[in-house]
Formats: sequence, structure tokens, C-alpha cells
Amino acid sequence: MTSDSTAVTGTVAGPTSIPIKDVVKVKHYGRTAFAIFLILIVVAIAYYGFAKNPNIDWHVVWEFLFASSILEGLKTTVEITLIAMIFSVIGALIVALMRMSESLIIRLVAAGYIFIFRGIPIILLLIFVGNLGLFVRHVTLGIPFTHVIWYQRPAATLLTPFVASIIGLTLAGSAYMSEVVRAGLLSVGRGQHEAAKSLGLTSLQTTRFVVLPSALRVIIPPMGNELISMIKASAIVSVIGGGDLLTISQRISGANYRTIEMLIVAAFWYFTLIAVLSVGQHFLERRTAER
Repeated sequence: MTSDSTAVTGTVAGPTSIPIKDVVKVKHYGRTAFAIFLILIVVAIAYYGFAKNPNIDWHVVWEFLFASSILEGLKTTVEITLIAMIFSVIGALIVALMRMSESLIIRLVAAGYIFIFRGIPIILLLIFVGNLGLFVRHVTLGIPFTHVIWYQRPAATLLTPFVASIIGLTLAGSAYMSEVVRAGLLSVGRGQHEAAKSLGLTSLQTTRFVVLPSALRVIIPPMGNELISMIKASAIVSVIGGGDLLTISQRISGANYRTIEMLIVAAFWYFTLIAVLSVGQHFLERRTAER
């Protein structure tokens, strides 16, 4: 038996044996030609636009690609991203649980938090946090409305650019991720909640031992995207001198006046980080889907 697009071999059991040929895939020559055309266009743009561009000094790029100052900025970028991501996930879980609370006041507080920190542009939030020392002179721990003070330090010494970067990214990240966590929690059917209650589990125990393990399959894949977004957002901390990769690259370009070359160096390392995380996210998603 044959058709226009496929053919198979073998025999079909029955009153009469029908020969079947091997399956042959339809060849799409137009699709292949278009793919080759796109590859040639990309290679031509990369070659003539960058590699052979007389306005780009590649010796400067190679000189600073593995420079100690650049690698130190790369390390700071990774540290800021990981610390902010950890605190963001914790904050997102708390805010998501507040959004699902039976108390109207708690739900409104969580909704207000999400509305504010999702609505403020990250660059504006970072500048605001980075300049908190202008109107908050001291950070004080003690008993309010008394003279009992346990700890007091100037805000300017505590809110370094590194700390301000983490705080700003955490506030924005937790607001965005809370909706991801809430969607994962809502994906768990009500039947599991009722079964847990019938076993005598409290609401906290139900969330910890029943809901969260089931919701992780829905939560983990988007969290990988959020981590990649966090790395890209970490470049914005350069506006407050966070000491990250882009900050160091801009400082060097301000000294040697090779702006494009230093941006290429920074872009290379950002692409490298994102490529590594993308591979890890792929295997994590596949592993999670298998469970």
C-alpha cells in the first residue's frame, strides 16, 4: 500500500497479505533552502558587522576578556543574582500564601505588595533603594517610643551598593515570582486538600507535606526563566555602582574610551552565564516532567 507522502514495508496479517514499505519522510526542500539562507545572513552580519568592522579593536576585547577586574565583576554579578534569587523565592512563597489566605486583610496586603513592586520599574526601584540614606539617617533596633536602643548604625554604611542591589532585586523578584508560586499552588486539586484534612493535618502541614511537593512540578520550570531574567536584571544595578560586571566594564571604558569593546566583553560573559543556566534548566525541566 502506498500514498503520496509515505510508504511502509512488511505484511499485514489477515486473509490476504498486504506488502508494506518503510516509512519515508517528506522532504521539504524550500524549508531547508530558507534555513541555509538565514544562516548565511547571520554569518554575513556577524563577519562584516563585527569581525571585520574597522571601528572595533578586537585586541582590546581579548585583553580584557579574562582580566581580573572583569572576572571580579562577574563574580559579583553571580553573587547578587543568587542571593537575590534565594530571598525572592522565599518572599514569593510567603506572599503567595498570603494571597491565598482566608483573611481579607492579609490578601489585600499581599495584593498591594505585588501591585507596588510589579508596577515600579526596576531601575527606579534600585535608584530609590540606593539613595535611602538620604532620608533614613540611621537604622535602629529597639523599643519604639522609648530610649531603649539595642543597635544603631548610619543607613549609609549599611546600605552599600551591593546590599541595595540585593534588596531592590529581591523586592521586584518576589513580587513577580509570587504569581508563579500562586499558580503552582492553585494547580493542586481541592481533593488533595480535603484528603489531608480528613487525615487530621493542619493547614500548615497540608501546605508543607501535600501541596508544595505537588506544586513543584508546575513552579520549577518558570523559576528557571525567572533566574535567567534575574541575571539580565542584575545589569541594571550599574546605575547605583553595584560593582557588577557591567559596572566594571563601564568604569574601564571610561578610562580607555573603548566603549563598544568593553560592552562586547560584558555581553560575552552574560551570554555564557545564560547559556549555562539554559542547559541546566533544560535538564531540570526534563527531570521534573519524568516524575
